[in-house]
Amino acid sequence: MANIKVLLPQFGMGMQEAEIVRWIKAVGDPVEAGEPLLEIEAAKTTVEVPSPGAGTLTEILAQEGDTVEVRAHIATIAA
Repeated sequence: MANIKVLLPQFGMGMQEAEIVRWIKAVGDPVEAGEPLLEIEAAKTTVEVPSPGAGTLTEILAQEGDTVEVRAHIATIAA
């Protein structure tokens, strides 16, 4: 069983960090590739972050309200 790291994506050239607004999925939930996992706020814009792969969400490392740097490991999916 492979693990997929969910990294905070960079949605704009100047984006350095973003705040986790809401997790749409919870630990233990099945996820499909491209399905929204969470919402983030960066530069006053709220954006949904899609799942990078299919499997089960096994770990959430960044909680709602946390400010996280771009490309930080924020969750893990077991494929």
